[in-house]
Amino acid sequence: MTADQMTMLGILGATVVMFLWGRWRHDMVAAGALLVAVLAGLVPGADAFAGFGHPAVITVACVLVLSHALLNSGAVDAMVQRTLPATAGPAFTIAALTGTAAVLSGFMNNVGALAILMPVALQVAAKQGLPPGRVLMPLAFGSILGGMTTMIGTPPNLIVSGFRAETGAGSFGMFDFTPVGLTVAAAGVLFVAAVGWRLVPARERTGAEGFETEAYLTEARVGEDSKAAGMTLREVDTVLRDEDAQVVGLVRNELRLTAPNRSRVVRPDDILVIQADADTLGNVISSLGLKLEEAVQPEESEDASNGVPEGGAGKVLAAGSEPDSGDARDESREKEEKSRPPEEIVLVELAVLPRSAAEGRSATDLQLRSRYGVNLLAVSRRGRRSMSRLRSTEFQTGDVLLMQGPPDSIADFASESGLVPLAERELRIPDRKKAITAVAIMALAVGGAAFGLLPAAISFALGVLASMALRTIPVRKVYEAVDWPVIVLLAALIPVAGAMATTGTADLIARVLIENFAQGHAIMALALILVVTMTLSDLMNNAATAAVMCPIAIGTASHLGVNADPYLMAVAVGASCAFLTPIGHQNNTLILGPGGFRFGDYWRLGLPVEILVVVVSIPMLLLVWPL
Repeated sequence: MTADQMTMLGILGATVVMFLWGRWRHDMVAAGALLVAVLAGLVPGADAFAGFGHPAVITVACVLVLSHALLNSGAVDAMVQRTLPATAGPAFTIAALTGTAAVLSGFMNNVGALAILMPVALQVAAKQGLPPGRVLMPLAFGSILGGMTTMIGTPPNLIVSGFRAETGAGSFGMFDFTPVGLTVAAAGVLFVAAVGWRLVPARERTGAEGFETEAYLTEARVGEDSKAAGMTLREVDTVLRDEDAQVVGLVRNELRLTAPNRSRVVRPDDILVIQADADTLGNVISSLGLKLEEAVQPEESEDASNGVPEGGAGKVLAAGSEPDSGDARDESREKEEKSRPPEEIVLVELAVLPRSAAEGRSATDLQLRSRYGVNLLAVSRRGRRSMSRLRSTEFQTGDVLLMQGPPDSIADFASESGLVPLAERELRIPDRKKAITAVAIMALAVGGAAFGLLPAAISFALGVLASMALRTIPVRKVYEAVDWPVIVLLAALIPVAGAMATTGTADLIARVLIENFAQGHAIMALALILVVTMTLSDLMNNAATAAVMCPIAIGTASHLGVNADPYLMAVAVGASCAFLTPIGHQNNTLILGPGGFRFGDYWRLGLPVEILVVVVSIPMLLLVWPL
């Protein structure tokens, strides 16, 4: 083993450990690995950022923009409305929903496909009387499976195609992934629809107006005339017991007390931190004469007479509560809100999408009141409680936010911040002309790449330019549609993966795998590559997994003297099969809160699906891509 190989193994090992640890974002870890490799002399400084011009990276960015154009035009909404059955049993409905997600994911970003179908899934769960998780998990898995059916379905496929091109064999075509990917996806969807959805833990049942999440944590202020004033916390809990709610904290003079002594006497102006279900939250507040802390202006909290109106949702704030409330936009919004009838104020549950603009920011940071005229009433977070105040709680992927305000204001906030509504929503009204144009542009881009008329990166870049020119996507939204952390991740890891090949590190790892595990058997080595890739994908980003495993797959094939294509295809399949954990894929994370799931819930359906993938894909790989 050479010094360069030892150094490369150290960088690779540290990178994988950092990916698994999860303390830093994946793009930060990848950038760190690239810079260390440059400083160690393993990657030439002149080539350090060549990954940003790699065709796979360009294609991923362009596909994300074209996907957004399909959503923006309403083309996807129109297709979903025509595809899903109006009346059917649970199995058929779940099959239709999961199949639709798989088809969409073959040609657009799978997070976008899941986001557009989540509200539909929750309505289906309510209609069928099912726990939301039993519809959401099959939907998420279907969207992941669908990505493996085409070259543009998921970033790992583009990475695999790029590595094949570097071997001199040329890149994979648009539909080279389809025979294996479609067979595996179809088997997975059929299994999930027929049997699998019953394996999903039945966490909390959905109601007629939404769904049950983990109980919300909200803050309520005690007024001078509140029933709670003068009561002990134990007495307050006794009152709340009938509503299945409890006091979990107390804020007094801006000091938050967690697990306060139950004999402590509640005083006026105290803020009670209450854990309650969304459906009972109103009863909890009214039973003790409290006011939702975030539903009133700060100055109102000192005057109990300005509480929540009887039968109303509370006063919605537009201006006056944030430092920037004096500008013209806020003054206009304030006048509009004052004239708005109370019945136009609604409560909506929003889920935080992966890498949304709201992730890592609080209600104060986002200036919810002054900028949007909406209030954050409560946050539901599966698995743990935040110790910070509600207005300063930083949102995380999978959080469910209970928002209050005018429907259009909440819609504006959700759209700009990358959140998805979980209650019944108003569908976008498709613009027929734009929808047809967006579909035509995507079809032409796919066709140009599929028939070899243009390189994939050029074909999809032309599609983006056409979308901008024809306004199927607002020009200002083009760069917002790109998932920049993924772009940086890919661009940074491609040179690192190249260093694995040039230093012989990939060959070294491949030799160890062949001699010690596969023992020279090509089919055993193929199965090993698939299972190792699946395992890593369950624990770290799938694009990173593909970039790490491709050089190893090529080295394994070289040592065995066989065709590298089935091994690269095994990497593509394995990288798209992250079903055991909520952290393996963004879609698994997204359903964590709305489905009421725990970390260990995924393997109950995920393990049978992964076993099915291995059983189906190995014969198909050998059939379609002979050794």
